[in-house]
Amino acid sequence: MTTPLIDPFQRAISYLRVSVTDRCDFRCVYCMSENMTFLPKKELLTLEELDRMCTTFIGLGVEKLRITGGEPLVRRDIMTFFRAMSRHLDTGALRELTVTTNGSQLHRFAADLVAAGVRRINVSLDTLDEDKFARVTRWGRLPQVLKGIDAAQAAGLRVKINAVALRGFNEDELFSLTEWCAARDMDLTWIEVMPMGDLGNEDRVGQYWSLKDLRRTVTENYTVTDLAERTGGPARYVRLEETGQKIGFITPLTHNFCESCNRVRLTCTGELYMCLGQEDMADLRKPLRDHADSDAPLQEAIRAAIGRKPKGHDFDYSRQRADGQVVRHMSHTGG
Repeated sequence: MTTPLIDPFQRAISYLRVSVTDRCDFRCVYCMSENMTFLPKKELLTLEELDRMCTTFIGLGVEKLRITGGEPLVRRDIMTFFRAMSRHLDTGALRELTVTTNGSQLHRFAADLVAAGVRRINVSLDTLDEDKFARVTRWGRLPQVLKGIDAAQAAGLRVKINAVALRGFNEDELFSLTEWCAARDMDLTWIEVMPMGDLGNEDRVGQYWSLKDLRRTVTENYTVTDLAERTGGPARYVRLEETGQKIGFITPLTHNFCESCNRVRLTCTGELYMCLGQEDMADLRKPLRDHADSDAPLQEAIRAAIGRKPKGHDFDYSRQRADGQVVRHMSHTGG
């Protein structure tokens, strides 16, 4: 059972994104509805179950864990889980333990994350305008997030900012956000908005700002050098020679990254999604809970799921509609 996880397209699966909660203290317009109904506690994997699940994946060759949500740092006692995962860093079985966060709780937990072996984090931040931030997050408080970023850097964490590119919302902040990150020695990754969740009043096609257009504007104002460097995720990077910083582009629509996909996503209820943009999933909670004395059924279920991993997703806005739409919210699968 130690054979690496290889999907039908000969891609080695070495990266697991784990949602530890569907709850969040923000309600970002591209991630979840304003009035969410959250899962009952009994449906969520316990912290001990999350440990066992992740440990099983690590035993099958996963070398990178990214902890997500919802907002992962709002889960009660989550540092217990981080401290438990640090043992895999100590043995070398796990190369990296990292987090994607909205930053709201970083002022509380930055030092604890470092103590658990986390060395870099991604902070989701789409605007530096306080009013616009409140609008896009619905419940968010920009000063609290900026305080968290200060705390993270003071604790020694390497911070990368993730910004969702939203037409008509943060186009005018392309350069101010770039320069702000450069002044703080932070890299920046732009992400195309994806057709996920019940659209409700949100017009995904109207929100869509192609990163091809964004990159063209960057190139017109900076000296841009393409980088071969990859961090294990879907971003493609360039270096801005004037600032020295890395700028990443995650382009699920203008140029999908499926050919090199090395990752799967585990939800807080134990559902494994082999592709962010497809509805197929495997229930890993049942073999986990039904066989407390043996990991073999869980390992078999994981291997069977990886055997169904599709070639890629079908996101497409080219016909002025959100083709490839999946109904679950981004917060369900993990940001």
